[in-house]
Amino acid sequence: MSKDSLTTPSAEGIAASARVAAKKNRGLPPVHLWNPPFCGDLDIRIARDGTWFYLGSPIRRPELVRLFSGILRREGDAYFLVTPVEKVGITVDDAPFVAVDFEATGRGAAQSLRFETNVGDHVTAGPEHPIRVVRDAASGEPAPYVMVRAGLEALIDRKSFYRLVEIGQHHEGWFGLWSGGEFYRIIPENELPEG
Repeated sequence: MSKDSLTTPSAEGIAASARVAAKKNRGLPPVHLWNPPFCGDLDIRIARDGTWFYLGSPIRRPELVRLFSGILRREGDAYFLVTPVEKVGITVDDAPFVAVDFEATGRGAAQSLRFETNVGDHVTAGPEHPIRVVRDAASGEPAPYVMVRAGLEALIDRKSFYRLVEIGQHHEGWFGLWSGGEFYRIIPENELPEG
């Protein structure tokens, strides 16, 4: 084996380390506790629609995407796959996850919104998992997100957002959503379209 093959990060090597870590830990690995050396960037990209790419090709194995998603960490605006022995940079176009569905229970301020992501995470919006909506400055188009874990958000997909708007409510001059005892603002009432 050459010296370069020992130091060059690879998706296969990261996956092998992640599998070992997953066997040792029930649930998500404690990536926040690991401080391995930075080993460089890996040609992995997460597209805005939640598709993971390796060397420009989609990763078609959902179990591999779930494995990688469990060792994902955000530091500032940068994203890394982290194992106990290595840390590699990856590219994230928008948010690393996509909320592909939700379930609403209760009504009004007692409502709870439980989201499911494209990688199988389930989170209930509330103080630990807030919802935020960013509006494009030019088009006014909303981009809604829900916090999944440790600075990692899920973009709420269009079909789910339309369903959320259907159950939205008015509160203190805003149109938005209740979940977990919190009200999440979507748009000021005076900017709502007529009809």
